Amino acid sequence: MTGEDVVGLFADETRVRVFAAVALGATSAAEVVERTGMPAREALVALRRLEEREAVAAGADGLAVSYDSFRRLAREAAGPRPAHDHGTGDERLETVLRTFVRDGRLVKLPSQWNRKKLVLRHIAERTFEPGREYAEKEVDERLRVWCEGDRIDHVTLRRYLVDLHHLHRSDGVYRRPAEDDVRLVARSR
Repeated sequence: MTGEDVVGLFADETRVRVFAAVALGATSAAEVVERTGMPAREALVALRRLEEREAVAAGADGLAVSYDSFRRLAREAAGPRPAHDHGTGDERLETVLRTFVRDGRLVKLPSQWNRKKLVLRHIAERTFEPGREYAEKEVDERLRVWCEGDRIDHVTLRRYLVDLHHLHRSDGVYRRPAEDDVRLVARSR
């Protein structure tokens, strides 16, 4: 089924009414006829056409809207995904980063804590070398690059990175720990 097929399929009022009956819970042909109030022959022809075009499917629980077909159509209509690949190799992380990081800048911090931690870890890994020491001024300069507009400030980013142990602070000197150091801190909590 293509986008044009969908338009053609739903250009007929009879098919729309039958589809609506299934979407609203009709699970059999008899229920479709009853809910639409249409002559049985008309309703059954429309139902068969919807099934042929994979808009409606008959399964173990009876008739149902084939949402997978519509999702597939939506993905096809959207075209190829933007090339905002952050190079993580992790599709879950890439999905989060595409939402909150664009063109090397943080658009906004996620409100969901787990997503926020993923984004902040990404920023730390892309901004600071493990084991190298940074003066606070340099940390601020590097974090300002991530900030977009007035929504996010480098001080908030720095605070989160320290709180999550992506940066260690001692006497105004910051250091990104090696991955092994981060795991030890996480286990000790």
